[in-house]
Parts: sequence; C-alpha cells; structure tokens
Amino acid sequence: MSLSRLTFILAVTIAPGAVQAQTPQDEKSRAVHGGGISVPGWTGKIDASEEKAGLTLNNAKLAQQGDALLVTTGPAVTYWNSGAKASGNYTVKATFIEPKYMNLNSHPHPYGIMIGGNDLGGADQSYLYCAAYGNGMFIVRGFGPDAFQMNGRRGEASAAVHKAAAVGEPVTQEIALSVKGDKVECAINGAVVASYDKSAVVAPGKLKSTDGVYGLRFAHNTEVKVTGLALTH
Repeated sequence: MSLSRLTFILAVTIAPGAVQAQTPQDEKSRAVHGGGISVPGWTGKIDASEEKAGLTLNNAKLAQQGDALLVTTGPAVTYWNSGAKASGNYTVKATFIEPKYMNLNSHPHPYGIMIGGNDLGGADQSYLYCAAYGNGMFIVRGFGPDAFQMNGRRGEASAAVHKAAAVGEPVTQEIALSVKGDKVECAINGAVVASYDKSAVVAPGKLKSTDGVYGLRFAHNTEVKVTGLALTH
C-alpha cells in the first residue's frame, strides 16, 4: 500500500472522531434576537466569562406565555425575582420542558433550579443550583463568588433524569432543590439524585447561607419552557 493511500485511510478514520471531540469546545454562545427580560419583577446576570466575551444580559431572553416562562440563551445566565426568597427548611421546584432537544447547541446543555442567592448581580454573589441535561446527566454547582462544583466537572448520570428520544425531540424534567435540617438535596423527577451536608455547601468559597433568593439557571444556547415554579415549606 502506498504512503499516500495509507494517509488517506487514516484521515478518514480519525477525522470524524477528532471533529466530534472539538465541537463542544468550539461552540460559542450566540446572541438571541430580540433578547432581554420582559417579565415584570425579574432580573438576571450572565456569567463573568460571557461578559468578558462581550455579551450582555440582553443577549438572552426571558419572556412569559400564560403561566409559563420562556427562556432562550444566548450566554449562560441565572434569572431571579428579587422578591422570591426562601429561608429555613423549604423546597423550590419547577418543571423544565426542552421542546426540541439540542435545538440550539451541538451537545447537551443543562438547566435547573437556583437557591441560596445572596448579593446577586454583584462581584460577591453566591448561589447553588441543580440542573439536568436531556441525556440523563445532572450537575450540582454554584458560585461563591467563584464557581464551585459539588458533583464534579462533568456531573453524573442518574436513571431518574429523563433522556430525549433523539435530537429535536421533547424532553421534560421536574427539578427540586430542598433544604431539610442539616441536608441540602436535589430531586429530579421525584427521585433524590444528590444529598449534601449543609456544612459542605455553606462554607468559605461556597454559599453564604441557604437562606436567600431562589430562581432559575440556564447554560448557554438553550431553549426551555418553565412551568410551576413554586416554593413550599
């Protein structure tokens, strides 16, 4: 076999995998047409890395349709209503519907519930979130003010997290974050997928407190419908 023929075969064999490996890293946040917040009382903040890239809060979109919140990103963003606060023992939950799985991205991106928000929008903000992907994965992360990870850089899989049938198909997740005594728990579709001692969450470089504002968290380039956002004690 000639050297040129061998080179061609290697290129065909290796190239597809190489392209797939590069795609997630190469995907950039896009600006949403007609972005901004049109829901009274709500505000938000995009991640510092997105700001450094020149994006703004108006490059993502939060709108309302009946009782549902419609979110399209854009940059990774956290949204909240400053009057929505929780303290003591509580659960914050909502249902997240991704109408077309991976509609705006080349790989799965997460979305979920945020709690423990303090000094939001500023350099010293802190909060915790639990978010699901449409491929059966979930992550628990936060800012305090720097980003911190509770279940690893890539998160983990759980049988409780729903998987979309295919790209472009709908997938729904019910996500809840709870503070119960000395525990902080995330439940997805009715099953607890992560549980932490409060002392592991409220700590230097993490949460100031589990008391605080609650809201919603979205990765970049997502399109999600949120219903039933509620606080219970």
